[in-house]
Amino acid sequence: MCGIAGRILKREGEVGRDLVELMDAQAHRGADSTGFAVYTKPLPQGGKVRLMGFDRRNLNSDLDDVIKILKNHGSDLLTDPQIDDASSAHYSVRLEVKEPANVENWIAEADLISNRIEVLSYGISLEIIKDVGDAKAVADKHHLRTMQGTHGLGHARLATESDVSPKASHPFWARPFPDVAIVHNGQITNYYLWRDKLELQGYRFMTENDSELLAVWISDQKSKGLSLQQALIKSVSEIDGVFTFMISDLNGIGLAKDRFAMKPLVTLESEGELIAATEEQAVRRIAPDRWDVFNYDGPSMTQIWPLRKMEAAA
Repeated sequence: MCGIAGRILKREGEVGRDLVELMDAQAHRGADSTGFAVYTKPLPQGGKVRLMGFDRRNLNSDLDDVIKILKNHGSDLLTDPQIDDASSAHYSVRLEVKEPANVENWIAEADLISNRIEVLSYGISLEIIKDVGDAKAVADKHHLRTMQGTHGLGHARLATESDVSPKASHPFWARPFPDVAIVHNGQITNYYLWRDKLELQGYRFMTENDSELLAVWISDQKSKGLSLQQALIKSVSEIDGVFTFMISDLNGIGLAKDRFAMKPLVTLESEGELIAATEEQAVRRIAPDRWDVFNYDGPSMTQIWPLRKMEAAA
């Protein structure tokens, strides 16, 4: 019974605030953990890294190892690390780094220490922030409401198939593809079949969550020449289970729903803007008096909402 959300703005603005509102309105759908994928202003050079460490007592040594691995791949810090000021055992770090010579090789080495500190996302724009607790708690801890950007995703999780932990929270990054994230409501029944196939191709997974699999599956299909639309259509026939998922990249947000149409999604759409959520009352919190609601209630549905050329701020 998870809740998901997506938001696209006509111009760069308070996308973090809107995503928090969408997820707060759906907190009853899952308060085990809440997460956000926010597309902030792209860096002119290099990339943004979001990390989660699992023992704050080892923060300094963990970061030293992260930086050492970056340097092994021709990268380095562009700014000082930003570290959360919470008292929890786990901790979050934001880095801006010079682009590694080969992102896939860098991530492969970084994953060797993922039991201590894990790369949650990498890209010129994407920043994934997730934690245990409801939307308000996570937003307060990580200052989500002040994040400016163009679009993003949100997720409220009720754990069914994996642990309640910061690590198992959504959204998931499509490792190692920069700037791709996913949120998902449902259950994939041929998960291990596809995981085995993808691992044979060299992909690595940080959890046993089926949403992480979907992100990599779609990205792998695109790497083989399919468009996002083609990959979404293929997912409906190749992926078994009941699911509604939204996948995001630098160009916008895509949607796929399974053949049984068990998991709802409603949207408000107008002139390049998108407000999407599992429940209508959530989208109405953002735009109570604007636009007609569209209910994506049919089977085998796919949709792409492109990010239009940004309008100048008024």
